Amino acid sequence: MNAALYLDVTIVLSLVLKFAIMKKFLLILFITTIWSCSSDNANNAATLEATQQLDVAYGSDAQQTYDIYLPAGRTNATKVMFIVHGGSWISGSKEDMNPLVLLLKTQYPQYAIVNLNYRLATTTSPAYPKQTDDIASVMEHVESNYSLSQNYGMIGTSAGGHLSMLYAYKLDTQNHVKVVCNIVGPSDFNDPSYAGSELETTLLPYLAGSNITDEYLTVVSPITHVSATSPPTIQFMGNADPLIPVTQGQRLKTRLDSFDISNELHTYNAGHGDFSFTDTQEIYSKMGNFLSIHF
Repeated sequence: MNAALYLDVTIVLSLVLKFAIMKKFLLILFITTIWSCSSDNANNAATLEATQQLDVAYGSDAQQTYDIYLPAGRTNATKVMFIVHGGSWISGSKEDMNPLVLLLKTQYPQYAIVNLNYRLATTTSPAYPKQTDDIASVMEHVESNYSLSQNYGMIGTSAGGHLSMLYAYKLDTQNHVKVVCNIVGPSDFNDPSYAGSELETTLLPYLAGSNITDEYLTVVSPITHVSATSPPTIQFMGNADPLIPVTQGQRLKTRLDSFDISNELHTYNAGHGDFSFTDTQEIYSKMGNFLSIHF
């Protein structure tokens, strides 16, 4: 074998040997990395147990607090359900919604749940816009402090239903809210059926202050802001509700249908949220089916 050939063979054998050594090293490195990641994931899974944090402050006002319930094994893909209490904008608290929290934790253990308080309205400090501002602040606080997704659902009762729809239709410009559940919440304050009602004569000043004009009521009506990008919505109404006329649900459904937004309206022989036990079971079932499709 001449010197040139010998040199070529030597180089090739050297490269093959180096490749084999490198291949073995990469294999060991790969296995070690996988084992390490698996170990880390196992440790993370072990530490990310279901937990809750109560009365988390998101602002300087004593009323600006929320409870958050974090599921086991949560990731940055974990969806978040926000619950908004009722009380005619002037009363109520997140504790009123604890039964719903328990239900959601049982039925949907994969969700993170946020049960929030907001600043209550007074005659000198109306609900709008401070209460929708509070919802926005809660969402920003959750986003900043917990590694969860920005896929949000909203469930609101009475005034909380109104606030949930108003936030989702008007203020959620990035379309993070994927579904809204409205339980006996008002959607259209220009509805003629309100004429002379307690809501018009007594409660609207707490929502709108002294700005009770048709134009202002249009602004604070969720129905005004329905668009092609509005989230799927399910409504539960009572046909004998003294505060929220049954026409409210019908008017909103017509508006949502006009934009081809997936929605459902369910009406019961009930007043303002005083559903029977059977109706309540059915409401939770229908709400669950709607969430499973759209959230």
